[in-house]
Amino acid sequence: MKNTIKKGFYFKSYEAPFQSPFDKLFAIFKELITHTSGDFDEAIDWLRELDKEYKLTDSAYTIDDFIEDLKKKGYIRDELKDDGTSGIGITAKTERAIRQQALDNIFGNLKRSGSGNHKTKHAGNGDEHTGEFREFHFGDGLERISLTESLRNAQINNGVADFMLTENDLVVEETQYKSQMSTVLMIDISHSMILYGEDRITPAKKVAMALAELITTRYPKDTLDILVFGNDAWTIAIRDLPYLKVGPYHTNTVAGLQLAMDLLRRKRNTNKQIFMITDGKPSCVREKDGSYYMNSNGLDEYIVDKCYNQAQQARKLHIPITTFMIANDPYLQQFVNHFTEANQGKAFYTGLKGLGEMIFEDYETNRKKRIK
Repeated sequence: MKNTIKKGFYFKSYEAPFQSPFDKLFAIFKELITHTSGDFDEAIDWLRELDKEYKLTDSAYTIDDFIEDLKKKGYIRDELKDDGTSGIGITAKTERAIRQQALDNIFGNLKRSGSGNHKTKHAGNGDEHTGEFREFHFGDGLERISLTESLRNAQINNGVADFMLTENDLVVEETQYKSQMSTVLMIDISHSMILYGEDRITPAKKVAMALAELITTRYPKDTLDILVFGNDAWTIAIRDLPYLKVGPYHTNTVAGLQLAMDLLRRKRNTNKQIFMITDGKPSCVREKDGSYYMNSNGLDEYIVDKCYNQAQQARKLHIPITTFMIANDPYLQQFVNHFTEANQGKAFYTGLKGLGEMIFEDYETNRKKRIK
């Protein structure tokens, strides 16, 4: 009797993929170092507390062994603190690892879709072949003529014996434009980003790090500038993101928008956009004499009108603004609605959960169309 092979599914208990003690602790450490804004000592203190509660280590591999491995692998280094005492700081290698983890955590669960790279719907004299052909038109470059298809047409139209290649036999292959995008990401670092017992700045940092890693690795021809705004606005480098902290600031949205547009004016790309992550109302503007006008009580008409003017100015420059409002206040939503209408941009009212996915989807969507 012949043995029959039965086909079907085989179920067994889930077995987690193997992780070395270092890798397990390193994943937690990267999360903690983000929450502590790069403070190594505080992150290790938290890690030791977690170890006591959840038994992360054993006698064979301790937290001290983990710290030694961090040094050996180049993730931390000895340095002088601001007060002149010696301490330990993270290296550029750790900063890159944190950005990569943010990218994996925020965008890693999204479905893959083709080769990507921000194709537009416009066919023409682009830089990627589509596989589609059309007849030759006056003005088409000679380098775009498909020699194989043209010779095939000549053989069909004129025969092999009396071979002749005419203009009517020529065909060109369509190519696809690949658009480039210049993006400015604005992050609110006013004091309200940590008020009411909710840490809003850490998720904002994670999104910024994930977006930075996405653009620099997948879309290297795109540009990303990151700025923060409180009483004033200033740019920060990608490497500074893990150390970003909230300050005792009001919210000068006008200063952030002015700086964002100044940055984008210098870009040669025709596709430009601004992403703004904020949780509060604008409450501060800087006057021409250098003084600050501040009002945290409600929506100040003077401040709000200046925000609307900036939104309209961005619209004239063909720069859409996408606002991610991470607060559920109907009073503030009214301001965002009018702001978005003035710019003809977009607004998303969201909590902290799902913020990264929303920014990713909007970035991809904008990259698939030509912004005019």
